[in-house]
Amino acid sequence: MTQADIILSARGLSKRFAGLIAVKDVDLDVRRGSIHAMIGPNGAGKTTCFNLLTKFLQPSAGTITLNGRDITSMAASDIARLGMVRSFQISAVFPRLTVLENVRVALQRRRGDNFDFWRSQTVLNQFDDEALRRIEEVGLSDFVDETAGELSYGRKRALEIATTLALEPEMLLLDEPMAGMAQEDVERISALIRRISANRTILMVEHNLSVVANLSDTITVLARGQVLAEGDYETVSKDQRVIDAYIGAGHD
Repeated sequence: MTQADIILSARGLSKRFAGLIAVKDVDLDVRRGSIHAMIGPNGAGKTTCFNLLTKFLQPSAGTITLNGRDITSMAASDIARLGMVRSFQISAVFPRLTVLENVRVALQRRRGDNFDFWRSQTVLNQFDDEALRRIEEVGLSDFVDETAGELSYGRKRALEIATTLALEPEMLLLDEPMAGMAQEDVERISALIRRISANRTILMVEHNLSVVANLSDTITVLARGQVLAEGDYETVSKDQRVIDAYIGAGHD
């Protein structure tokens, strides 16, 4: 890979909590336009690493660059403006607002507007066309007027992705997107992730190995806070170190 092929890069990334080293000297390159997964057994450090990359934690050592720009000391909100946005493991939508209203709020945020719910309907309606496009992109066109709290769990996650896409990210980071889902929803969200990856880069933490196998171009395996192996699924699944540390240790 050339430097131009890499959208997100980390070098020597480390995090210490008191006497515990949760992440140690992690090097990572995420290729532009790819789906990149981080996996590992419980306690491997993948969530901490993910929080470091998305700037919800500050590293104890190391550097992070986005499109060649050093973002190590930047805040998460500033990084979002640069085009890297995180979607959370726990669905983060307004349950009493409709699908359309949720996406409209995200559009207001992107454009720097205040969340003025008392504005005239005419002013708010200016967001509708784009909101409807985002809703269609995630397959929720039939649920535009349904309140978010009434959606199935899988559709809530799709709505959350729609609100994230409203921020027009170049890179989308997904925190266990399949957590707690029935198989039908897993298949639906997997198809959605593949669809939205057409013109975006995706980095995700995910426990579901079948999802990782089917979706990911590159997989980084962490164990005890360090990179154990990296490659496509066929490569890492045959690595004896991965079998011993990950599959042998069990996973969620």
